[in-house]
Parts: sequence; structure tokens; C-alpha cells
Amino acid sequence: MITYHNLGPHQTLRTDASGMPLEWLNCEQVAKLLALDMVQYQFGTTITRLHGGINAKSGKQSFYDIPAIIGTKGYNNHIHKQLAQYVPPLNNQTLFKRDQNLCLYCGQVFNRHELSRDHVTPVSQGGKDLWTNVVTSCKRCNNHKADRTPLQANMRLLAIPFAPNYAEYIFLQNKNIIADQMNFLMSHFPKKSPFRQLRS
Repeated sequence: MITYHNLGPHQTLRTDASGMPLEWLNCEQVAKLLALDMVQYQFGTTITRLHGGINAKSGKQSFYDIPAIIGTKGYNNHIHKQLAQYVPPLNNQTLFKRDQNLCLYCGQVFNRHELSRDHVTPVSQGGKDLWTNVVTSCKRCNNHKADRTPLQANMRLLAIPFAPNYAEYIFLQNKNIIADQMNFLMSHFPKKSPFRQLRS
């Protein structure tokens, strides 16, 4: 039987052997990699302890301390090239997190259900549904802007939309990132990334 000790909402960041961030794993997935001896290194805060069965001979219960970050064995140069050119899928959840739930027209922070995706250059005017052409907008501002560009609507855009790189996208996928993980991910952000200003 498996039991948990101090299990929080945190996940482990998995990297490859070279330190390239790959994905978030839950504690069971990490324990499986540890049991299969697929983890090359681990570091950071222990986020939980996973308890297993009791050894019949020793009477001791087995456990794994689940770390904040693990590096798994193996390196694939092809994957590194793909990730360097990776454009993440666009969805409202990650868009709103990219813009920190801030309407990029009025500058106010809103709950997610009060936000919408706005096309800076409207689709009706040839705008594309791309990271570099969409921003988070409150519904009031989006309705006011309608099918116009910010210039046509006389509305100021507070930030230039950008496509996150792979490390930034991994950051956007997790709501509960601890300091160890944030510091690690930040080392993979572009130098001018707005996420460099954030702290866990």
C-alpha cells in the first residue's frame, strides 16, 4: 500500500541529462523513474515523501523522497533542436497566465472567467490566431474594441504580445512552482523575458 507524507499540490520538474526542462511529473511518475533507476540526478527541495510497503525481513517501511527537480538519463540532440524552434499551443489558460490575468488595455487584473482572448489585428482584417497577435482582455475592453485594431479603437496596448519559448511554456503549465524550480526555469528563459521579473 502506498501512502503520502506532507503531499502538497507541487509537481516535480523533469529535465533530460543536460538540464533541458521537459515536463511536470506527479509523485507516482517520479517514484517509478527512481525505482527503474532512470534518474541521473535530483536536487532542490523535497516536495513530498512517498511511503511504500514494509519489508518482511527488516520490518522497515520503504519510501522515496520526491525532489523538486530530477534529471533523467539520456540526451537527444534532435529533441534539443526541436525545442529551440518550439511554438507552444495557444489556449486561453496559458495566454491569461502569460499576461498575469491583466487586461492589456485597461491594466486591471481580473478573474479568469472575466477575461477573453483579443486579436490585436482582428481576424476580419487578416489577423492570425498566434501568440504574437493575441492578448488578454477584459470582456468590457474586448467589446469596446470590437473588430478594430487598437489604433482604430483609440486604445493603448500596454505590452507587446510574444510567443513563450519552451521553458516559459513549462512555467505557464504549473500553478504551484516553488523557488528551486522557478530559479532553474529562469535560467532557460530568454534574457528579455518578462517572466524574469517574477519570483515564486
